[in-house]
Amino acid sequence: MNIFIDNKSGSPIYDQIYSQIKNQIISGALKEDDPLPSIRSLARDLRISFITTKRAYDELEKEGFIYTIPAKGCYVAQKNIELLREEKLQKIEEHIGEIVKLAAACNLSRDDVISMLTFEMEE
Repeated sequence: MNIFIDNKSGSPIYDQIYSQIKNQIISGALKEDDPLPSIRSLARDLRISFITTKRAYDELEKEGFIYTIPAKGCYVAQKNIELLREEKLQKIEEHIGEIVKLAAACNLSRDDVISMLTFEMEE
């Protein structure tokens, strides 16, 4: 598992860890029941606080991406298809919001935007 911390990023370190592990799970790079590094070893490898790493793992567990077995460690959870679908829908909504803003800045009509979307979906 590869985690890269960008100290120049405006994103908190725990969020960078959370996002990178989550993306590796969604992409399939990390498979169901794969063990994750222990919180302490990941913190040591990244040279960050144990608390920061724990917060990232807690968020992943809260959202159902990982599970913990006491005294054994953390593992990749079974993919929740509905959870992944919701996440993708949220991203689509964010992109649509951006499209609406850009369309307004270009004085595009609703029909123009729908035509563009229809064209893209036909490809």
